[in-house]
Formats: sequence, structure tokens, C-alpha cells
Amino acid sequence: MESFVVSARKYRPLGFEEVVGQSHITTTLKNAIDNNHLAQALLFCGPRGVGKTTCARILARMINDFEASAENQHTNFNIYELDAASNNSVDDIRNLTDQVRYPPQQGKFKVYIIDEVHMLSTQAFNAFLKTLEEPPEYAIFILATTEKHKVIPTILSRCQIYDFNRIEINDIVVQLQKIASQEGIEAEEEALHLIAQKADGAMRDALSLFDLIVTFSSDNKITYQNTIKNLHILDYEYYFKVTDFLKNEDMSGALLLFDEVIRNGFDGHNFLNGLQEHFRNLLVSKNKETVNLMEVSESVKQRYLTQSAALSGSYLLTGLNLMNQFDLNYKISRNQRLHIELCLMKLSQLNNAVRLAEVSSVDGAKKKVAMAS
Repeated sequence: MESFVVSARKYRPLGFEEVVGQSHITTTLKNAIDNNHLAQALLFCGPRGVGKTTCARILARMINDFEASAENQHTNFNIYELDAASNNSVDDIRNLTDQVRYPPQQGKFKVYIIDEVHMLSTQAFNAFLKTLEEPPEYAIFILATTEKHKVIPTILSRCQIYDFNRIEINDIVVQLQKIASQEGIEAEEEALHLIAQKADGAMRDALSLFDLIVTFSSDNKITYQNTIKNLHILDYEYYFKVTDFLKNEDMSGALLLFDEVIRNGFDGHNFLNGLQEHFRNLLVSKNKETVNLMEVSESVKQRYLTQSAALSGSYLLTGLNLMNQFDLNYKISRNQRLHIELCLMKLSQLNNAVRLAEVSSVDGAKKKVAMAS
């Protein structure tokens, strides 16, 4: 039986042109190599799974003119990788600095990639300072970290710093579509959007979730329903339905729908947070300039536009403010289910309150005019 290779490894970029969502980094590094302006100490920082180690490996291969292939990326003697999470002592750094004294056997540079560099002890950082400041001309140090604030200032001042961004949802979706096409997998766009949102800006996390859904779906199809079931995500449909109930002042419908959500195993607080996000999306749908702030598929975006047209901006703002108050008090509530139900009850009567407020403001304005005349 052929061994399975996870997508995060199988589709790891072998060149800068394949790196997703980090064009500001890859362009700078390519220009530095082309113009011979590459610093000898680089610090790659950013969230997990955004391509820090991948870019370090690509850079190491490019400056040594090594061929890019999945087979030889781990076997080159010019490229040393150190995990600072488990090799964080002074002795570990001394062993590394001892190796630096010997020039490369082949190629032009010896490249040292140190992952999770913030995990080094203060003593290990201090032992590394001199080598990092004045390394041999053939040595390049690439430090990678998810927590730049934990790296001591004396190390930061000796490095050229590259800040990696969280990858945009649309960029993740496009990459997942490419991989699905190569693997012969049918994937619904709404499902890929859910995977991208759940990944929280990390390509590696998105690929892991992608593999999970493919394994779950035996027919080589990634559907929206399979994705929400496997990732335990509340369907958009719930929020569109409950908003219609609230708009029509149907308190019973809203409460029964919330009961269904609870019986399906979802947390009440997550439901409240999701409803807040739904109202926020309806509010930004009111303006053509802000509609693109919604990170959803086109079909879902059209549903938001349709529903937002039936709701006033004042209703949505008041509803958001009300939900925010309930959200703040959720953890201290003794009966949390009743707490959410009370929120839904108030939201179902919100149209009446908004109408009364509008009528009273009009009456007040008329009185002022009458008094002035």
C-alpha cells in the first residue's frame, strides 16, 4: 500500500512563485538575491502556517543554485535546520557556532534555519550574539518565529526583519481550488470558503482541514453540507432563518430554531457570536463600498444583499448593540440558555422599539416647529 502524503507536504512550494499570499516577502528576497544585497542574518516572523520555513528553504536553495525538487529539499548538507523549541540551551548554540567555522563542501553558502527562535534561553541568545553579528562570509542565518516580541532586542538589531502576513481567505480558496483540480476532487466554493475561514489565515491549517474533509467524503466530493458537519460549524441558513423570524416579530420561531441549534450540540455563546457576525455582514451590505468586507462566497453574498435590503440600518445597529451587551454578560449568567433566549425575545420586539423611537423623534420635531412658530 502506497504511503499517504499530506497535502501540506505534497504541495509545499518549491519556488517563490508558488508561495501564497506573501508577494511582498518573495519579491524583496528575489531582488536581494539578484542584486547581491542579501543580509547574512534574517528574521522571518508571523503567524503559524504562512510560509516562513518554506521561504527559508527556497532562499537557501536559490543562493546555492541547487535544483528545486521535493526529493532533495531535506538532504542537502549546506542547509541546516535547528528546532529551537527543543535545542534551546547554551551547549546547543555552541555546537552550532562550532560548525559555522567550517566552509561549505559544495555550493557557496551554508544556511542555518532556526525555527521557533524565541524559545532560546537568554544565555543561548547571548552566546549567539557575536556569531550573528560577524558571521563568516559563507554563512547565512535565517531565524523564524511566531512571537517576535519574545526575541531580545540585541538579536533583533542584528537581523533584517521580514513580517509575514496572515493569508487572505480568497487566496486560500484559490490555492485549494488548484489542489482539488490536480487531485481530481469536486469541491463546492462555499465549502472551500468555510475551510479557509476556519484556517484563520494559515495555509497549512487549511490544507490539513482539506485532507480531513476529503477523507470524510468517500466519493471525492467536498460539499458544503459535509464540511459544516465535519468541522461542526453552524450553517449560514440558521442565521438567515432566525433573522427572518426576528424581522417578522416571530418570537416562537426564533426560540424553536435556537432549541434546534442546542439539540444539535452547538454552544449558545457560539450561536450568539455568529448572529452578531451575521448582523455585521447585513450592515456592511447596506453600502456598495463596504460589501467586499464580507469574506464569503458570491452566492452567500447575494443572500446578504437581499436580506439587508429588508432591514433598516437603525434596526441592525440597535440589534448589534443589544447582542453586545448580552455577549458581555453571558459568562456571569446563572442560566445561560435563558440568557440567549431573552436576547432573542428582545430582538424580536426590536422593530416595535425602533418604530416608536422614530415616531417620538418626529413628534418631538413637530412640537419644536410649533413652538418656534
